Amino acid sequence: MLKRIDTPWLGERHGHLSDWVTQRWVEYTGQRVTLADHPWLDAATGRADGIGSSFFARYARTHGLLFESGDPSAGLLEDFGALAGPGFDPSRVDPSVADFYERTGGFDLDAWAEWCGPFRPFGRLLQLLFSRRLQQLNVPLSSLDTSRGVTSEVVRLRDPTTGSVRITAWIRHLVRTGDVLYAGTYSIARIPGHDGPCIKVAFPLPNGNALVIMRPQAHEDGSLSVTSAGRRFGDPGFYFTIVDGPGRIVARYVRSLRESIRVHPARNGEVHADHVLVLWGATFLRLHYRLRSR
Repeated sequence: MLKRIDTPWLGERHGHLSDWVTQRWVEYTGQRVTLADHPWLDAATGRADGIGSSFFARYARTHGLLFESGDPSAGLLEDFGALAGPGFDPSRVDPSVADFYERTGGFDLDAWAEWCGPFRPFGRLLQLLFSRRLQQLNVPLSSLDTSRGVTSEVVRLRDPTTGSVRITAWIRHLVRTGDVLYAGTYSIARIPGHDGPCIKVAFPLPNGNALVIMRPQAHEDGSLSVTSAGRRFGDPGFYFTIVDGPGRIVARYVRSLRESIRVHPARNGEVHADHVLVLWGATFLRLHYRLRSR
């Protein structure tokens, strides 16, 4: 099992040196914006000491929200049909795929990873410096990491007055190590660079987050693709953000990092997904998922 590398602690405001350096990169190369002008960039941000499986329970207490977990009917999206827009018709997607998005809590999850050779040391360094310490984005390095399975939990944070869902999050753990694989929020957002609704996934990080904005596409076989790729700020793609003050952030659009997920129906009510990540035009990681309805 890999151990983690802890760089010097710079205090509650700045966190670890490695986090502070990456935040300065975002600050010096990103765009300063207000959330009032760019509400699609608004998402939960983390504390300097890390994320972990209890992040959303703490977030609910801090923001006066009701925390719910364990509901098998909870989905990443309340209404898959809300993705309808120019160029995307949800009715063309197989019902089993839509059912997964609307009832994610009722599915068991298996996953395995394929790193492309030259990039494997990069994945190892990411885990040593960031993922194990932060308990966030612990991408498997081999099939051994997922050999004992992956847990899947959908949690919802509700407004105590109206009862409306304010945040939906999907938390996944590697059973073998207990590490958090992903802890991210899911929602539908409209962005300047795409005509229709997109799926927005936000992973809290110290003093900010990583945002993935993905445009949907239906295929003739009933499968669904969601893709984060674009050319400029405001397009679908990958964004790093850091807090710059009340209602203000600095956002860095990472054009070189792209990903796509294709979700397709399989036998016996299963849903399979293939997740491909590309950096500077080269595929560096493939993730495969098998999702079985309970």
